Order: sequence, then structure tokens, then C-alpha cells
Amino acid sequence: MAADNRYQQGLVSIITPVFKAEKMIEQTIRSVQAQTYKDWEMLLIDDCSPDHSGEIIQKMAETDARIKYHRLPHNSGAAVARNTAIEHAQGAYLAFLDSDDLWTPTKLERQLDFMAEKGCAFSYTRIQMIDGEGNILKRDIPIPLKTDYKRLLRQTVIATSTVVINRQLTGDFSMPLRRGGQDYATWLQLLRNTDSAYGLDECLTSYRTGGQSLSSNKFKSIEQVYAIQTEDEHIGKIPAFLNTLCFCFYAFKKHFL
Repeated sequence: MAADNRYQQGLVSIITPVFKAEKMIEQTIRSVQAQTYKDWEMLLIDDCSPDHSGEIIQKMAETDARIKYHRLPHNSGAAVARNTAIEHAQGAYLAFLDSDDLWTPTKLERQLDFMAEKGCAFSYTRIQMIDGEGNILKRDIPIPLKTDYKRLLRQTVIATSTVVINRQLTGDFSMPLRRGGQDYATWLQLLRNTDSAYGLDECLTSYRTGGQSLSSNKFKSIEQVYAIQTEDEHIGKIPAFLNTLCFCFYAFKKHFL
């Protein structure tokens, strides 16, 4: 696919939906500000959060113009929030970061170098799981080094806060308007048209469980996985059921074994 030159080369647009994030959002933003790769913008979309999340973000934006805050007119869900950020994003690269997850300082630098070496449009990394206090619950979870559409139907391998996409190579996209599971539906959508997603075998993201993370606790989203496969991907009910069973197994293994 030909490169799309409408976007700013080298700029990473970080997509962060915000809802009830006041306890963690400053720490999440600080992890972005600590990046060794400095050419980024962080688009934080407030989905009418009833707490002080917006005030915290706006105060931080006063001293860092790369932090960009937008509040939706009414609560619309993560898909709308993320799509709003994507529409305003100026970067050739899109990175996704949930409002309570954290990046290591070299995350963007290492991942962009990796994508350049591979010549790939879609990448992800290892994670470690932490609790609300930042204590490590599970360290350095293994990932496959390559994931295609068929594999993603059966296995939970891509954590949202690790994803970086070069949309000069993928072309424009938006997330399906689902209240839950829109990240998984998007990765499937992209892998229909992209050869594979590539895994950087380094732990560069801390994924917080038990909080407001939009991608946490996969067991609550099993029905969504089945619905996405049958409704969005038009897969038959029996193969989708078998895929979902496999998905459950790998989710359990990832989180508990």
C-alpha cells in the first residue's frame, strides 16, 4: 500500500480515552512525558468523566503543549472517544494507551526502531500486570513474535496499551462503535488487510488490573468476542464458538498461570 503523506512523519499521536481516571491519569501522563522519544502528542478525550480527571489533564496541558484535552458533549463510550482522538491526530503513528496503564521510558523509541527494522505497519509488545498501587502481579508475559488474523481469532495476544500503528501504511481506520471490545474488533479489522502484526519481545508496558482499564478483565468480554466474530467478522456460530473457547483458555492462562 502506498504511503499516506497527509500526516506528520515521525510524530506519534497517543490515543487515550478518559473516564473516572483521576487517581491514575497523572501517573499515566508522566510516563508519556518521560519518553526518550520526544516527538509525540497525547490526545486525551474526556468521556464526560464525573470526577476531577479533566481538571488534572488541563493543568498538565498548561505546561506541556503536546498534551491535548477534549471533552465529549455527552458520555458516548470508549469507541467514540478513541475515534474522536484519531480524527484529531496529526501523527503518522497512532499509539494507544489506556488512562491507568504505564509505559517504560524507552517504549516509543524501541518500538519505532523495531517497526522500522521490520518494515511493519502494526506492532505490539510484552506487558507486566500491576495492581492499583503499582505492585507487580505478573511479570513479563510472553507474546508471539507474529500474529495474523487467524491467530487473533483464537488467542488474546495484543494488549491495547502496547499497540503502535503506522497509518501511512495501513490507511485510515476507525474503531467499530461498540461499547466494549472495540479494540479487539479493530485489530481484526486491520489484520484483514495487513499481513501480520509483529511483537517486540520486550516488556515496555505496565497493564493495570482491577481498575478502570478499558481492556482489563477479558473474562467479562467473552460475549463480546463471540459477538464480534459473528456480527462484525461474519463467522459462523460454531467456528466462532470454538474460537471463543480457545480465547477463554488463553485469557485464563495469560492472567492466572
